[in-house]
Amino acid sequence: MSSQPLLPSSGNGNGESSAVPSFVRRHRLSSILIPLLLIAGVLLVAIRGERVPKDSLGLAKYYLKTSPVIDGHIDLPELARMVYGNNVDKMNLRKKTPGHVDIPRIREGFLGGFFWSIFVMCPESEENDDFMTPTNSVRDTLEQIDVSLNLIDKYSDTFAHCRTADDVMRAVASGKVASIFGLEGGHSLGNSIGALRMFHQLGIRYMTLTHSCNNAFADSGGIFTPVEEKWGGLSPLGHDLIKEMNRIGILVDISHVSEKTALQALATTRAPVILSHSCARHLGNISRNVPDKVLDKIGRDKHKIDGVVMVNFFPAFAAPGEEKLVDVKYIADHITYISDRIGKHHVGIGSDYDGIESVPKGLEDVSKYPYLFAELIERGWTESELSLLSGGNILRVMRGMEAVSAKMAKEGQRPSYAVYDKRHDLDGGFPIEL
Repeated sequence: MSSQPLLPSSGNGNGESSAVPSFVRRHRLSSILIPLLLIAGVLLVAIRGERVPKDSLGLAKYYLKTSPVIDGHIDLPELARMVYGNNVDKMNLRKKTPGHVDIPRIREGFLGGFFWSIFVMCPESEENDDFMTPTNSVRDTLEQIDVSLNLIDKYSDTFAHCRTADDVMRAVASGKVASIFGLEGGHSLGNSIGALRMFHQLGIRYMTLTHSCNNAFADSGGIFTPVEEKWGGLSPLGHDLIKEMNRIGILVDISHVSEKTALQALATTRAPVILSHSCARHLGNISRNVPDKVLDKIGRDKHKIDGVVMVNFFPAFAAPGEEKLVDVKYIADHITYISDRIGKHHVGIGSDYDGIESVPKGLEDVSKYPYLFAELIERGWTESELSLLSGGNILRVMRGMEAVSAKMAKEGQRPSYAVYDKRHDLDGGFPIEL
């Protein structure tokens, strides 16, 4: 299984790099899970006569040229909503924004792609268990997808909307920033699996089962302390939800969920999973972070589920109570802990930029990724290992999800029409067929 880096280039008009040998192009279009292009990168280095830098920061930037970061969670759409009222004409991403992300800093930090977090707040009724209370979550979620698409269109010279791993590869190869959508919180579905299918049509490729509140599908892990359980993990409708996510091709994201929800989701899914923006609970003992018991279920042998844990940069999660001390080394500690425990094939970057109130020292915005990679180089990480962290792992997991969806289509799997109906709430609610 290849672990070589991605190769950005100017392309030749059909999504392929003109500098990439034909056998490498065929490899990239094959079904191999990580079609990354180290050989082509080495050839380009030889042609250009580039010297390999000796210092760790220079080496990090050198590696990131051919293996740019694919960040699992950036809240640029939330910034658009909260600061600009979703009016993209008021946003100028060619200049420094009030947040952590803009085009100059994207380029400086070698950000080759990211999941645009489609997020709206939990309903105000989250405390009373009344999941059937009408809310505007679905409408607001559609507005966040709309503003994301409008920004991609406004800056089409920079961003490319992507739906598949191959789309991501083509975007990076053409020098654009691959833009994939992730939905943060099952409450955005309004209790409807039908809404999930429609969001998939609009480009959603992962969904976090919960945010900080329980919903009709699953229990949340809360933030710093757990919330009261409603289901004891997944609800009956939640099991149907995961099967439908597998069927249509949406990654199951178990960031934010309770430990029971995470373990049950891992036992239910046929496809790989992600934690799009989570720290290790071993180093930051809050309910929001991923516990060892969940980490240990992630792997590539037959007794585990393939997946990637994409590490969050929020200081309050990385080191609760010691936020002011958090720097690049603290984030590297979380990456190191996770990779030491479950392997370097299962860790990635999920910064949470534009969605966090504070940032680590040395990781103030998207321009600073190279400093994190430099720290890992000093800890002994190799180029191929860093290419897995930067984007190889999430691409492998996306391809795994796509393969399961294709297999279920061949099996003739049909859509789920289960719904949550509180009129039939005999034991906390259960799915019925209309």
